[in-house]
Amino acid sequence: MKVYFDNAATTPMRKEVIHSIANVMSACYGNPSSTHAFGRSAKTHLETARKGIARLLNAAPQEIIFTSGGTESDNMILNCAVKDLGVTTLISSPLEHHAVLHALEALKKLYSVKVVYVDIDDKGTVDLHHLKTLLEADSSKKLVTLMHVNNEIGNVLDLIKVGALCHQHKAFFHTDAVQGIGHFPFDLEKMPIDFLSAAAHKFHGPKGIGFSFVRKNSGLEPFIHGGAQERGLRAGTESVHNIVGMHKALELAYDNLDEEREQVLKLKNYFIKELLKLFPQAHFNGYSADEKASTYTLINVALPIAKDKAGLLDFHLDLKGVACSKGSACQSGSSSGSHVLNCIQSKEIKDWASLRFSFSIFNTKDEVDYVMQSLKEFKD
Repeated sequence: MKVYFDNAATTPMRKEVIHSIANVMSACYGNPSSTHAFGRSAKTHLETARKGIARLLNAAPQEIIFTSGGTESDNMILNCAVKDLGVTTLISSPLEHHAVLHALEALKKLYSVKVVYVDIDDKGTVDLHHLKTLLEADSSKKLVTLMHVNNEIGNVLDLIKVGALCHQHKAFFHTDAVQGIGHFPFDLEKMPIDFLSAAAHKFHGPKGIGFSFVRKNSGLEPFIHGGAQERGLRAGTESVHNIVGMHKALELAYDNLDEEREQVLKLKNYFIKELLKLFPQAHFNGYSADEKASTYTLINVALPIAKDKAGLLDFHLDLKGVACSKGSACQSGSSSGSHVLNCIQSKEIKDWASLRFSFSIFNTKDEVDYVMQSLKEFKD
């Protein structure tokens, strides 16, 4: 049996998305910047997708800028904030995705900007009182970048509360919403967010495509130079088939949001219940087992397995056909372990085996049962 419980790393594409991509690839291959009929047809598909995505998020079409994915979107916004908006202080958290953390370190070296990190507690929650202190520390121009849903432990940030705090102190607010878009509703006209990053492959769309939400009249200048594509902010011929696929995936995600959320949440709760039968002492990292404080799409659990056995756990599951993660897939080759878990776990828990299981509508209870059977031999 093969079981895919690594949907936080990437999701399988819906069949409707594959069909929409294939149709565009076969019948609409013109360059959307060309003025002939083939180009105009591609441009129509492109702008229809832009308008559709904007409508789903209650944004203006000109505020949606297509990129290659979440990493480019994060880098684009952080770099442009420093270069174009005069931001000299960047505030973040140590639990961000490396697309943000590494970009911040690079900007610190290149531009000598100040980078500061807000305190987090042992559950991975951002300390809003400390954030307020950092915002009030001096009169420098600031941007706060905090992710909506943590990709490893699932904690959900209150975007409205954080955004309001930022705007109260005249700071820009960017959120890496890669794990949130397509899974939670967004009203970007009303939410106090200046910039947002998203990636299609996290909501059953294609890889290699995403978008930035850039609040109109933001003052950003081109990030990639060349042609005048994407309102001049991001040069390069747009990947029309992938953009159409992303729109289709997002449309399906929001059309079925309530029903599919309930389905996935039931599966997650069943997984937790069965896991606790097997390992009553299991420790759930962050708020991943809390329905109200975390996303319904994942759990991150530390299992009380002897250290000599723990090192073989992911290898054993892989041999059994079970796909899950020790942390973020973007850093799975690292020997240093998860930077998120290193920040929040107690010394006792650090020696346990931590795994992230992430779910989608394509998973079943039978798959959960198979995983439990696969874990049984690791029970002391």
